[in-house]
Amino acid sequence: MSITSSRRAQLLQIMAHPDDDLYFMNPDCQRMVDAGVPLVCVYVSAGEHNGKNHVPGSRTEPVADRAAYSSARHQGLRQAYAEMIGLDKFTPWQKGVATLRGGREAEIDTLTHGPRRVELVFLNLPMHTPRRWMALPALWQDRALGLRTVVATDSPVRRACDYDYDGLVDVLVGLMERYRPTVVHTLDPDPDIQHSDEATRKKDSEQPGYSDHADHTAVASFSWAAMVRWVAEATGDGGSVPGFVATSFRGYYNRHWPKNLPEPVLREKAAHLVPYGGDPSWQCGNSAGCGDYMVGGTRPLTNKKGWVRATHHRYPGPGPVVATAPDGRLRVYGVLGLRAVCWQETEPGSGQWGDPTDLGGGPLAPELGAATLLDGRQLLFGLRFAALGGHGGANEREVVVLEQRAPGGPFLAWAGLGNPERGDDRGRRVGVPVAVTAPDGRVHLFVRNADKGVSTRVREVDGTWSRWRDAGGAEVQDGLSAAVDGRGLVHLFAAGRDTVHHWAQDAAGGPVGFRPGAALPVPGGPVDVAVTPSGDLALYYRQPARQELTAVRVDGGRLPVPRFDGYGAVTAAGTPRGPVLLGRDLRGRVQLHVGGRVAVRARGVAALEPVTLHLGPKGATAVGVGADAYPWSWSSHTDSA
Repeated sequence: MSITSSRRAQLLQIMAHPDDDLYFMNPDCQRMVDAGVPLVCVYVSAGEHNGKNHVPGSRTEPVADRAAYSSARHQGLRQAYAEMIGLDKFTPWQKGVATLRGGREAEIDTLTHGPRRVELVFLNLPMHTPRRWMALPALWQDRALGLRTVVATDSPVRRACDYDYDGLVDVLVGLMERYRPTVVHTLDPDPDIQHSDEATRKKDSEQPGYSDHADHTAVASFSWAAMVRWVAEATGDGGSVPGFVATSFRGYYNRHWPKNLPEPVLREKAAHLVPYGGDPSWQCGNSAGCGDYMVGGTRPLTNKKGWVRATHHRYPGPGPVVATAPDGRLRVYGVLGLRAVCWQETEPGSGQWGDPTDLGGGPLAPELGAATLLDGRQLLFGLRFAALGGHGGANEREVVVLEQRAPGGPFLAWAGLGNPERGDDRGRRVGVPVAVTAPDGRVHLFVRNADKGVSTRVREVDGTWSRWRDAGGAEVQDGLSAAVDGRGLVHLFAAGRDTVHHWAQDAAGGPVGFRPGAALPVPGGPVDVAVTPSGDLALYYRQPARQELTAVRVDGGRLPVPRFDGYGAVTAAGTPRGPVLLGRDLRGRVQLHVGGRVAVRARGVAALEPVTLHLGPKGATAVGVGADAYPWSWSSHTDSA
């Protein structure tokens, strides 16, 4: 199918509650806003809770007023986003009413400042009803349930609207069609299984058995269902696939793992929650209140839940898959419109890209895994939403593979590799597939499983696959990293709670098993591995809340640490001149460390995470997808973007 490619950037974020974006989607959102990408935020719930806008330190119990509390939280968002785009927090917004699919109405508030534009869309479905305490999860599950919206105080919307399951999906599809986003941010549709103690679970508002708020999960599921329906509607009569990329963010998961934002980035992120929290003494012009008072002041940084101190993607991966065509042109494989696609350079080394070729396979999670066979053929791996249905329907995930017919040539049909878990619920928790080809021609495939361990499957040289096998080991985060050392042995690394965990072969051709070893420094996020000129393995990552780089050997020995301050994942490659490193600086800009020097990509369209490091004849090149849903490439020795 053809794929729409407008080359304009538009970010659409879909949240359950006011403040989900500020807690979980920053700094990614802010980086795009800073780059001039227009932003639309859709808040599905009214955020009214019990209607009590508690003032910290006050001994007076506030009067319950759900309409007023919803309005106060809306005002807090206006204050936060006004400051984010460089205006005074009390800058007036243009308020309006939009008619949505089914004749429903929603408040839309708009503010612009130079090239920056923000629109806030309030659907205002209730969080709670007299019959259903968790209304949105019930709407996802119950075919017959209907919800009536909350009319917020001082809203230009004057009447309540009715929603059922299909109505909400339809409204979200209509908003996607209206705004034509190139980037969609959602919450986590498949949070980790997490058996927190009852007191902690209730205090942190986690749903029983899982590491997130039930509203987050329901709205993320509605969001993914809407993206699937949007693509189906657009292509139903032979139309083009909408060209967008999707990213899902972990929620209360942040509390359970080491924090990954260094102090400068953390303070910048937390600062946006201060105007959102507001203060009852402010003269903001909103009669119902000036923010969500329990969130403001110093509380973003003193809150023991620690949500603001990390930003985790649900589907972390190594970045777009980069390969070289027989004629020297680069090929980039990624996910666009929930389908696998391939872009190719117009000329070798040009950094200019043709239209994407549709490889199908959808609906797919955002990141692909890859391996190259010994004969040069490419394998692509994806995590497919095999079924995504509410109201009692199936909810299945499947690992799938696409195999190239001949080196540089077309591909065969997608094939299913199943799921290492039994049952839909556990199967939803699997992570992004990661693969590596061993010198004997076998391909080792790894995924994080529902127990937060690692499962593996092996492709034999004749193309047959083994069964899924649990590789053992301790709990890890997703974002696995696989490599082959100088002796031809396969290794796997992943970030645990207190160290880096390691799996490896004892001998060529043998199974990859867990290797308890040296107590390595605690990682804050994904770990990457590079093969040194001697054939040993070097690990590169950032420790929790640290901006400095950590470099260690597998046995725990320290390595020379290049100065490469920043945040987020680091990609590494070993060369005779030393490691080449790719990552982000503290301002979120892409940076390359080559030959002892650091270069920063200061121009070009806003770069989405993650970014791929490619070593070619002309040196190191960073390859990524931008906020316009189109590839870009950049080398440290050029200014091209």
